[in-house]
Amino acid sequence: MLHPVGDLPAGVYWRRRALVAALALSVVGGGGWLASSAGAGSAPDTRVASSTTDVEPTLDAPSLDQVVPSLAAVVTPADAAPTAADPVPTETPADVPVAADPPAPTLTAGQPCTDDMIAVDVVPPAPQAAVGNKPTFTLVVTNTSPVPCTRSLDAGLREVVLLDAAGARVWGSNDCFPEVSSDPRTLAVGEAVSFPVQWGGLTSEPTCTAPRVNPAAGGYQLQGRLDTKTGGTTAFTLV
Repeated sequence: MLHPVGDLPAGVYWRRRALVAALALSVVGGGGWLASSAGAGSAPDTRVASSTTDVEPTLDAPSLDQVVPSLAAVVTPADAAPTAADPVPTETPADVPVAADPPAPTLTAGQPCTDDMIAVDVVPPAPQAAVGNKPTFTLVVTNTSPVPCTRSLDAGLREVVLLDAAGARVWGSNDCFPEVSSDPRTLAVGEAVSFPVQWGGLTSEPTCTAPRVNPAAGGYQLQGRLDTKTGGTTAFTLV
């Protein structure tokens, strides 16, 4: 190696070796320079990134529950309470149940006359009478039902009473002179049965033990009764 042998002079071979060695050194030197340049160029970037990290901290990304509202806080139209302006739904007449009227009782000809099948009235001989007079009143029982019916019209069940303007009892036809009789009747449709009742012109009460006196002049009312059926009132005046 140190003593090249060839046809050319020895100096030629040494120059060639020197040229190859120089090329090798150039390659090695250039590679080292490139390596040092690359290392030197990357270091500032690292320091800048580190400096940026220290000075300006990165902002954390908002969590999902901050971005998307909670479903519990979202009010849907179905959950919204009606306001005063919102119309309140009401049932239509077709939706409102209608209570059915109870069936009318079946009436049979010849059945007993109930209280709602008859009317009881008192008819005075005149709208007024003098104090102390003894007028005769008429008690009238009428079948107001659409069928004939039966009813006991016994004397002990019939009564005419005189009431003052406040509705207090003044006289009753059965107080002092009660009568007893058996009088069942079959009343035709619309039939009216009349019974005369005379008043003695004095006050009375059911036991007939209180003193009997002439009532004062003024406005009164007459009312008839047949057992449990009580009729309306008729105005009557004493003068």
